[in-house]
Amino acid sequence: MTENTTKADHLCVLVHGLWGNPSHLDYVASALRERHDEDNVHILCAKNNSGNWTYDGIELGGERLMHEIEETLETLDKKGQKIKKLSIIGYSLGGLVSRYAIGLLHAQGWFEKVEPVNFTTFATPHAGVRTPLKGIRGHIWNGLGPKTVSMSGQQLFMVDSFRNTGRPLLSVLADPESIFIQGLKKFRHRSVYANVVNDRTVVFYTSALAKTNPFHDLDNININYVKEYNQVIVDPDNYLLPSTPEEPETTPSRWWKQLKKVLYGLPFWVLIILAVPPAMTLFLGNAAVQTFRSRQRIRLHSEGKNGMRFGRYKVPLLVQDVQHVMEGVFENVNARQEPSYLSSTEEDELFDSTVEKVGTKVKHLDSEASSADLTNRFNAHNDEEERVVGHHHKLALTDDQFAILDSLNAVGFRKYPVYIHNHRHSHAAIIVRTRKDGFDEGKIVIKHWLDNEFEV
Repeated sequence: MTENTTKADHLCVLVHGLWGNPSHLDYVASALRERHDEDNVHILCAKNNSGNWTYDGIELGGERLMHEIEETLETLDKKGQKIKKLSIIGYSLGGLVSRYAIGLLHAQGWFEKVEPVNFTTFATPHAGVRTPLKGIRGHIWNGLGPKTVSMSGQQLFMVDSFRNTGRPLLSVLADPESIFIQGLKKFRHRSVYANVVNDRTVVFYTSALAKTNPFHDLDNININYVKEYNQVIVDPDNYLLPSTPEEPETTPSRWWKQLKKVLYGLPFWVLIILAVPPAMTLFLGNAAVQTFRSRQRIRLHSEGKNGMRFGRYKVPLLVQDVQHVMEGVFENVNARQEPSYLSSTEEDELFDSTVEKVGTKVKHLDSEASSADLTNRFNAHNDEEERVVGHHHKLALTDDQFAILDSLNAVGFRKYPVYIHNHRHSHAAIIVRTRKDGFDEGKIVIKHWLDNEFEV
């Protein structure tokens, strides 16, 4: 925060991700300053959730972020700088923390004082980080994951029970009747940027709010890019072009592809058989220590013994009623898992079940809503999804995840798939998390965002 008062009436808040710190968003901040000087936009790089404090969960992180935003608005006001507009940009876990803070800002009446303008997330796991797998691999991977990063891990894998709702926090965060969705709707522009490949932390479906993955087989699709962005930004209205005719595969070629597929999945079983027994002792030991410390911070936070009172943020949520070593191992293994898909029968059962559940809820609000009306609404939504991505089987997500995606898609987001070609750590490259040559394509992503989605 600068000492000198500027004329800027627009506050833009940048929120880093898990294990992160404000420096991760240095490039985003510098690009924003270069495009819009300090007399147009005042930038706040949030810092109250840095490092291991991101273990403490989305709720506590959201309250800390809310406090930091309030503090900034009040400080600027005392200096005579009147903020009239607000934008929030979240990266990875920071997108979820931002959505929680948005609900609190709405509940506290801040959106009656400042206009919510832009909300954008980069590589944010809106539907959690559970890998869509069936069978034993799914149970192993999705069982180990929640034990790695304390409360945040439980919430990201959706195995938590949030407050007294009996539901995962991410489900409450996307409840159509929640303060969080109502606050989100206030923003004039909403957008998401999602990596289509090599994001070893947040895979495409959850960051792009998608039930399918049209980019699963990159060798056999023809991607339609937005012109002038060097084949990095995929056209949000038409992801794919018709494929060019190819010669029929020979039998040896098919065998080689199958062999590569088997070899590609070997690291998962190598981890389970060889790496896990010795390494997991240290890894889970460190996780236990961090979880203990995190719980202490959460307790002190809730009791107001950390020097700041957060009790007023406990508003009604519903309108009605060995870190660095193992982090790399787990990321690489997760990236190599082939996702599972629902069968046609499972898709039909899911559709019928969803229509029935929503029908029950809607009838309380609209006695004239018929089953046919609901079916037509869902068919229209499905037709729109297929118009953009074509026909693809739905991923093997949970009912809660499908509900989250439906709710957020109903709010409305512009979705930009991003293809980072030059680096295998696209999760960091998408925002140029550090200054390195391999991350240059992330600069194109940020340029596209500033050209098309950030309005002053």
